[in-house]
Amino acid sequence: MKPSIQLMNKKIIKPTPFGTVCIIWSVSNNIHRIVRVLFSKLGLLAENQASEFYPSSRTSSCAEIDAVAAAIKAHLEGEDVVFTLDIVDFTLCSTFQQSVLRATYSIPRGSVSTYQLVAASLGISKGARAVGNALANNPFPFIVPCHRVISSNRHIGGYGGGIAMKQALLEREGIGFDHAERVICKRLHYGKTG
Repeated sequence: MKPSIQLMNKKIIKPTPFGTVCIIWSVSNNIHRIVRVLFSKLGLLAENQASEFYPSSRTSSCAEIDAVAAAIKAHLEGEDVVFTLDIVDFTLCSTFQQSVLRATYSIPRGSVSTYQLVAASLGISKGARAVGNALANNPFPFIVPCHRVISSNRHIGGYGGGIAMKQALLEREGIGFDHAERVICKRLHYGKTG
């Protein structure tokens, strides 16, 4: 289903180590907000996704969006970047998805958590699948680091950009993997040492 929002702007970021990234943004009352971050997937460039989902969007930018674009590019190149949620527009997200995105945003660089631990942090004891679904539809990848959420068995889990991209992003943040391709970490965010 195509979003019904009109008068969108887009900022295309290229090149990045993972292909083109496209920021979809709007401005209202002189406040700039990111509506969506799209990244290239196998056979589907970010700019083509932008044209499909936001056909009336125009290529444009401003200082705030340029700063986010530069930060995303630096992040994808392995730099330690801290994003802010002040510039994202949560209005298209359900209340539950907003809570999942905010909990995931709190996972620091170099750390991981599990879908189940994120759910437990929200008071939902059996909500791993719901958290996974909310993150599968994360409109703000990289800003909200959903790549830092893994399966309870410490395998990488899913990712919209594919497992290889998720693993590469984690490795750039200092996360290692064992011979069985499980994440190596001393402590899971929102969890106990183990």
